[in-house]
Amino acid sequence: MTEQHWILWDRDCGFCRRAVGWAKRHDNRNLFYAVPNQEAPSPPMTPKLLIACEKVVHVIKTDGEILRAGRATLFVLDGIGFGWLARPLMLPPFIWLVELVYRIVAANRPFFAHFLFTRKR
Repeated sequence: MTEQHWILWDRDCGFCRRAVGWAKRHDNRNLFYAVPNQEAPSPPMTPKLLIACEKVVHVIKTDGEILRAGRATLFVLDGIGFGWLARPLMLPPFIWLVELVYRIVAANRPFFAHFLFTRKR
């Protein structure tokens, strides 16, 4: 597909913008190409994927595999050097907890934006 994994995120979400910005600042090997889902070309964007991207972050891996939500987040964390944290969390039963926490945060992004990925003042 491409030489970089694609991170598809919601351009209208400040929390998402800050989280992706943080990940890109830590992407020292330039493994990821981050693009708002509203601006992603077709392909790889499809109408079905665009609707899915409105709710959760997606990663399209270089081999074409699509990851979403917590699994996508852990994949990015692993790629940017936090594998020591991400790899164990990819295993059951931890992945189930990661997906639950992801759903809670995604459903309450404005609230969590006050605590996570805030800029230092």
